[in-house]
Amino acid sequence: MPPCDFVPEKYESYPYEHVLKIRRQYVSPSLILYYKRPLMLHQGHMQWLFDHEGRRYLDLFAGIATVGVGHCHPKVTAAAQKQLGRLWHTASVYMHPAIQEYMEKLTSRLPDPLKKVIYTRNFDIICFRGGYHGGSPSTMGLTSIGNYKHVLPNGSGCQTTMLPDVFNGPWGGNQCRDSPVQTIRKCSCSPGSCHAKDHYIEQFKDTLATCVPKKIAGFIAEPIQGVNGAVQYPVGFLKEAFELVRERGGVCIADEVQTGFGRTGRHFWGFEGHGVVPDIVTVAKAIGNGFPMAAVITKAEIASSLAQGLPFNTFGGNPMACVVGSAVLDAIEEDGLQKNCEAVGTHLLLELAKLRDEFEIIGDVRGKGLMIGIQMVKDKESRQPLPAEEISEIFEDCKDMGVLFGKGGIHFQTFRIKPPLCITKEDADFAVEVFHAALTRHKERTAAAK
Repeated sequence: MPPCDFVPEKYESYPYEHVLKIRRQYVSPSLILYYKRPLMLHQGHMQWLFDHEGRRYLDLFAGIATVGVGHCHPKVTAAAQKQLGRLWHTASVYMHPAIQEYMEKLTSRLPDPLKKVIYTRNFDIICFRGGYHGGSPSTMGLTSIGNYKHVLPNGSGCQTTMLPDVFNGPWGGNQCRDSPVQTIRKCSCSPGSCHAKDHYIEQFKDTLATCVPKKIAGFIAEPIQGVNGAVQYPVGFLKEAFELVRERGGVCIADEVQTGFGRTGRHFWGFEGHGVVPDIVTVAKAIGNGFPMAAVITKAEIASSLAQGLPFNTFGGNPMACVVGSAVLDAIEEDGLQKNCEAVGTHLLLELAKLRDEFEIIGDVRGKGLMIGIQMVKDKESRQPLPAEEISEIFEDCKDMGVLFGKGGIHFQTFRIKPPLCITKEDADFAVEVFHAALTRHKERTAAAK
């Protein structure tokens, strides 16, 4: 394991078994836990987490792509501590300087044309299958992963369309996506053209022709799908889709909850990698490095339309949130985290591709920067998902060797890698070594069972 000079404090709270008992008694069972023996985390430092026994883990999931600049980043921590002693909360009926300072800093990261849109006042919204946009009654209709759908009315006006997935879908090959690693599927595309993109655009047009009125409210998409396992679209698809939506009077919404704030490496926002400018951008997760906050950035016309009633948020523009968000932006820039993300992410992707070539159960390695998916399959030819119990065994082995992955995909068949952007190449090599060892153990178990 790579060295770390941070020494965690001694854990002095409830014993592990007592904590587990209380959780089972009082906490909703919908709040699931990873691992057969759940981790009880005590402290964090940058890319590292420490459990109640002081054991160290390399965090490759970052609280589900949330801890962008690192656990307890000193600059963010110092800013929060300073504001704690000054002002916690005022409600949005008063002004304080932090919200203005933060809004100016955040919007400076977005292109000016974003402010030039028109509110549609239409109804239907199109979304991708496999997309995740939330679990509230208002957003669940846009979420198209069965495990995250609840049994209650939802989805009015939401129309799903085919996911342009070049590994799992009917079309795609080894020249289709913007990634250091391409799918192993063969492709007949020539430089500058993508036949898969053209086929998926025809499916998108079919949705527009059959499932929605001539005028629509909009289209929402993640620049790279997060919960579904870092699924990428063919190069050029999103740009053409945006044009088709705008022809029907709709606005284009980029869900940057997981792709924003430098996670894709080369670009600060995921939509920039597609050569598009959305009309609305939604952000959360890494915006506060774990502090609970979110934002929607759009034009004055859209924002003012919402003021026709009296929408109100007691905690909107909270001083603590704005100071933390501002410190996160400073840390990304001052620590060179976006550049590090691209360098380390590319290195990690290329190393994982070597494992894909070695192990039959790795079907696909994909992503950009430090938003990476490793899709596990029974075999490369069928591309059928590896059974859940086998994925869980690999997952447990990695944890036991000190590396924490996430899981995603329609069948939870994809390992998700979305660590703090401060991880090093040495950390990446350690993660690959651990994953290789876990895959080797799986291979040995499979051989022994025959």
